[in-house]
Order: sequence, then structure tokens, then C-alpha cells
Amino acid sequence: MKIEKKRSSKIQSKLIKYIWICLIPLIILFSIAIVRLYGFYQQYDLLVRNITSANEYNMSFKESMDEMMYKIIIGSANWTNASEKLENEDPKALIAEARVHFENLRNKTTEDNVRADLTALIKLMGILDERVDDILINVEEGGHYDENIEMLDMNIRTLTSLIQEDIQKYIYDEAQNMEMLRRQVANSILITIRFMILGLIIILVVIYFLSRRLSHRITEPITELVNVTERFAGGDFTVSCELDSNDEMENLADSFNSMVKEIENLIEDIHKEQEIAKDAELRLLQEQINPHFLYNTLDAIVWAAEAGENQKAIQIIKELSSFFRISLSKGESQITIKNEREHVKNYLEIQRYRYQDILDYEIDINDDILDYHIQKLTLQPIVENALYHGIKNKRGGGRIRVEGYLDENNDKEIVFKIIDNGIGMEEEDLDKLRRIISGNIVMDDQAGFGMANVEKRIEMMYGSEYGIKVDSKYQEGTTVTVRIPAL
Repeated sequence: MKIEKKRSSKIQSKLIKYIWICLIPLIILFSIAIVRLYGFYQQYDLLVRNITSANEYNMSFKESMDEMMYKIIIGSANWTNASEKLENEDPKALIAEARVHFENLRNKTTEDNVRADLTALIKLMGILDERVDDILINVEEGGHYDENIEMLDMNIRTLTSLIQEDIQKYIYDEAQNMEMLRRQVANSILITIRFMILGLIIILVVIYFLSRRLSHRITEPITELVNVTERFAGGDFTVSCELDSNDEMENLADSFNSMVKEIENLIEDIHKEQEIAKDAELRLLQEQINPHFLYNTLDAIVWAAEAGENQKAIQIIKELSSFFRISLSKGESQITIKNEREHVKNYLEIQRYRYQDILDYEIDINDDILDYHIQKLTLQPIVENALYHGIKNKRGGGRIRVEGYLDENNDKEIVFKIIDNGIGMEEEDLDKLRRIISGNIVMDDQAGFGMANVEKRIEMMYGSEYGIKVDSKYQEGTTVTVRIPAL
């Protein structure tokens, strides 16, 4: 009896020893994993809160500021009488609040690109504050209504639009940082899984010598979990591990399932936010149509009608109708090259009625590319730039030629060339335009706005390897080359 008791005690002691040898590494491993995941959670929570708070300003700041300043100018909000001022109609307070908010975000961030976004945004807030002061001084002096309205249109609304774009860029960069964080989490999980597999293998070897039955009860759930984690590591985020072992392995499987689900939801949310932001910015850029073109065309129709040139007025109306029909395109962002060619032709025909003594044009787009697709409003802004900044500044007749063809060295790319014999540009002006188009400097007037718009849309849709190239010589003319994929 004593011998059996002694053996039983020895076995029990060894079993407890082996159990602790197996459990201690697992406990350490899980603690490290929890600490790392908690750290990642804190970073993710901060990013989400930053994006959420910035998005509130993205949705309301421009509208509130524009409306508030308009009310002050027209007298709807009594700015000059301190006792009648409303708390929610103080533009200075709104700017100060937003500025403090984004300064706090800048102080907290550790990412250089995000800090740069916020610095630019805060700088714009300062400029907006100065422009608001100009209008408020005029309002307090009395009069200046027309001047204030012009300042509202040219300064305040332009600045609030730029601020809104910078907020969107900040949100986009923070979303990119969130994607980088997701990759870090994935890498950390992969490393943790490797250590878990190593520890589990050691445990299996030890348990095998203790008992076949114990080995069977442990290895079966472990094998299942390993298979699921390998699928997860391979990129399958729909995996699920269902165990009914009523021990720590079941808890581990449940935690793993919760983690996989949370990561899957996080990735899906990031992708949705990126797509929504990209689509919203793309559509915003495409709808920036110059209203002066419409006003001038309507004036031309009136002049033709008053002069008794009814057929000419009818033709202009037809061209204008076709122009805007293609511009709208039932809300589609892409149209065929054939329609884009028609769009450019409509525009040039309308302009030739106005500038018939200085404007001639030629469109030579190969028939074999007409069924390919292109973003609408790609060529027309460049042609418009050639007319207003090239042909009009040259004395005498001017000519614009539009070419389109498949690249002879790469039939998967389409090349367009817009060539004018206008005034051209000196090297300094050409370099400035190129930097405006590439986004390296902020434009100080409308010159280059249309082409910068086109360049940004092409890069967003197709990638940085496609876009616009400008070549020009003073007194000789300008050539703009557009390169897009053949889709």
C-alpha cells in the first residue's frame, strides 16, 4: 500500500510539474499577445476618434461658415449690435474652435504626412480668419455690400472649399495609417501563432509520454485550431474554429473567432471608407464646370437672335445641348472616346462662333479607339486652356489640333495630344504650370486649374504612371500630351 501510494504521489507530482511546464509558456505567450493587441487597440481607437471628429467638420464646416458669412453680409445676422448677436452665428468663434481642434490633432499625431496635412489646414484656417476680419470690418463700417459679396465668393467660399479638401486629405491619410496598423496587427498575430505552434508542439510531445488519452483530448482541438489559424494567416478572414472541449482551448477558439471577426469588420470598414472618399472626390472634381462658358454662350445666342441670324442661334443651341448632355452623361463618370470627341467638337464649335476671326481647329482621333472609355471632361479642360491662355494671347489666327491614337510601342495605352500655335510659354511659366499640375504648389489663379483637375482625376482612377505632360515654347505654341490605359 505504501509503495502504491508513493508511486501515485510521484506520478501526480510529475504530472503537475509537466502541466505547469506546458502552461507557463502559454500564459506568457497569451500575456504578450494581449498586451500587444491592447496597444494596437489603443492606436486604432485614437485613429477612429480622430477620423470621426474630423469628418464632423468635413460635413458641416464649409456649409456653416458660408451661410453664416452670407447672413452677416445681408444683415440677417446682426453683427454690428453686440446685444443682438447670436451665439451660433459667430464665424470667429467657429474658426477658433476648428483651429484649436486641429491643432490638438496635430500635437497628438506622430505621422509626418498627417502633421503636414494638419499644418496646411491650420494655415488655411488662419488665412480664412483674416479674410473674415476684412468682411466684418466692412460690415461694421456700413455699406460695402457689393465688395463683401465679391469677397464672400472669391475668398471665403474658395478658402472653405480648400479647407474641406484638406480635411478630406487628412481623413484619407489617417485611413492609410489605419491600413498600416492593420498590417502590423496581422504581422503580430502571425508571429504569435508561430510561437503558439512551437509551444503546442512541445506540449504535445510531453503529453504523449504522459498519456495517450490525454494526448488525444488535447491534440484534436489543437490540430483544428492550427488549421484554422493557417487559413487565417493565408488571408481567409471567413474562418471559424468551433470546439467543444470545455477547457482553455475552447476559450482560445472563441477568442480567435472574435478576433478574426473584428479584424474582418475593420478591414471592410476601411475599404468602404476609402472607396467612398475616393468616389466622392472624383465626382466633385468632375462637376467643376466653368459657369462663364455657359453665360458667354447664352450671350452669343441672344446676339445671334437679335441680329436676325436665327439659323446660327439654332446651331449654337444644338451644340450647347449636346455639350451638356455629354457633360452630364446620366451621372456616369466614364464615357466612350467617341462621346469625348463629340464633347470637344461641341465646345470648339461654340467657341468658334465667338472667336471666328482667330480660332480654327482640327480633330484627328483614330477610329480604332473610339469605343474605348475615358473619364468625361478629360480633353475639354485642356482645349479650353489652349484657347484662353494660348490662342487668345496671340495676335492673328490661331489653330488647335486634337490627336488621339494607340501608343505604337504599347497598344494597351492611349495617347492624346492637344497642340496649339498660340503664344506659348517661357521656361519659367512652363515650370510653374508643371508644378501646379503635379500638385507641388498651390495655384494662385485659374491658370492651370483645369489641367491640374484632369491630372488629379487620371491619377486617382488609373494610377500615377498615367497623366499629363506639357511642352511649350514662347511665340511657337504648346503641346499637351495625355496618356491613359486602353480600357
